[in-house]
Parts: sequence; C-alpha cells; structure tokens
Amino acid sequence: MTIDSFRAFSANTSGEGVDRGVVTMTKDELPADGVLVEVHYSSVNYKDGLASTPAGKVARVSPMVPGIDLAGVLLEAAGDLPAGTEIIAHGYDIGVAQHGGFAQYARIKPEWIVPLPAGLSTREAMIIGTAGFTAAMSVIALQHYGITPANGPVLVTGATGGVGSTAVAMLAGLGFEVVASTGKPAESGWLTELGASSIIDRATLAEPGKRPLEGTVWAAAVDCVGGVPLANVLKKIHYGGAVAASGLTAGSELPTTVLPFILRGVSLLGIDSVMAPIAQRRQIWGRIATDLKPAGLASIGHDVSLDELDGVLTGILAGEAKGRSVVDLRK
Repeated sequence: MTIDSFRAFSANTSGEGVDRGVVTMTKDELPADGVLVEVHYSSVNYKDGLASTPAGKVARVSPMVPGIDLAGVLLEAAGDLPAGTEIIAHGYDIGVAQHGGFAQYARIKPEWIVPLPAGLSTREAMIIGTAGFTAAMSVIALQHYGITPANGPVLVTGATGGVGSTAVAMLAGLGFEVVASTGKPAESGWLTELGASSIIDRATLAEPGKRPLEGTVWAAAVDCVGGVPLANVLKKIHYGGAVAASGLTAGSELPTTVLPFILRGVSLLGIDSVMAPIAQRRQIWGRIATDLKPAGLASIGHDVSLDELDGVLTGILAGEAKGRSVVDLRK
C-alpha cells in the first residue's frame, strides 16, 4: 500500500518549551522496524500528557508522535496474524521512544501486537485502552490475591479518571461493593451509574495523618493516585487485605510506616502495564472482552479529533479528565 501522506499529532519537547500540533507525515518518517498498521483509534492517557511536555520527562525522542496505545488494522502480516487482522498495541516504547498512536498510520513491532478479541470493537478497545488495561490488571491482581466480594467493600481512588472509572465498572460487574473516591462531587451520579455503591470526597484522604494505623474500612483498594492518599488508604485496609497501586498523580513519594504490612498483613501490589509480557496481555484482553468488559462504555468514552488533542492533553495533566478521550483517526 502506498501512503503519500497522512495526518499526525506531533510534540517537539526539546528545551524548556513545547511545540505541538497536527502535522503531515509520510511512511518514511515512521520507525524502520515493525509492521504497518492503519490506526482507527487511540486514546488519551495521563502518560501521553507527560510525554507531550518537557516537564513530564517521559519522551525519549523529539519531535515525536505521542499516543501510548492504538487499535486498528494490520496492513502487513505480523507473525501468524495476516494482513487485515484487527489489532491492539500499547505500552513498551510506543508513544515515548517511537512514534505512537496519534497518527493515521503507525509501525509496530510484531511482538507487541495483540489480536483484537471477539467481543470488542476497535473503538471499545480504545475506550478501555491503556488505562482500562491497567484497571483490569489491578482487579485481576486483587482476585489472584484472594479478594472476593464477600471480603467487603473495595475503594477506588481517582475514580473519575481513566483507570479509576473503568475499575469502578469492572469491580461492580464482578459483584463487588465499590466505594469511589473523587474530588469532583458533580460526577457522583455518573460514578453511581458505573456501579459505585457510595462516594467519598478525596479530601478525606489528602492530608497526612498523625496515626500510623486507623480503623479498618475497606477490604482492598485500587489506587490510581499514590502519595499521601495511598498512605492513608493503607492505614484503613482490613487485616489481610491488599492495595493494587498504579498511579502517581498525587505524588511519587509514599509517606507511611511498615505497620500496615507487619501488624495487619496488608499487601501493596504494584501494577505495571508498560512492560507486561505479550502472553499476559493477550490473556488480560481476553478477560476484558468477556467477564471484565465494563458496563457503561458509552458513558466512559467520548471521541476527540487530532485537532482537539492539544487542549485535551493540557486538561488531563490539570486533573480535568472525566472518563476516556478516544482519538478518532478516521475523521
């Protein structure tokens, strides 16, 4: 297939400033290694915001097309996947060290590709995207640890964000009592529609506490924010409970003590979606297409165009995101 030119969103983060916007690219500007993919959809993740600004210290090349995930169609065979196969790709070096999903075409290494499982469209896959995949990893980690709905309520922090909102829907779909923490009280009704049983203000977790342990409240938690809120959550987890942690929007430091771990047997489960092995990815996407498929995808995802990306990326770093912004590359 001949591609004379196509549209992409590029970010030049050299120096202290940033020059970003829609540009015209050719196939020759894509990475030399990999197979050609026609991108149908990508999505906007917090990491994309970091990768598109110098202060984020995420992008390893510049200028670069951000977009750490994508869904589309193979234009060339990739191993045992023939041309024409609908696929998903995310993580690894995509959107940070090589051009990513915010373009109408991409070149992706075959070993990074997941065939789109039955039960998902390419758009649904990107409503879920890296954020939803991280949420699924978190939920599965809690299940593997032994947490069941019978153990009690599960807290989700940063509940209106991409990871949080899909975690709320996934947990609710599995029968858990879900407590959603948010700083956006106006979105309480939406979180309830996704399956949250109750809502708490994130301010209740935002201030450093003086006591190393507090009364237990939750059986487990999916934490998307880190920092002081995570430290406060650990103090309130039931004996033998666990917290799956994947985020740092509230900070990368964890001001806590060992007491939740050695007196209550609480476990902190680290979640990394970037370098997850491809076999694990395929298994998890299989579950996302079946028992973990979130209800309310239509209300979680909203489409944006390449021309709207600049404002969306600024907003996600400012904590203004609600649900998932899906980038429609076919517009």
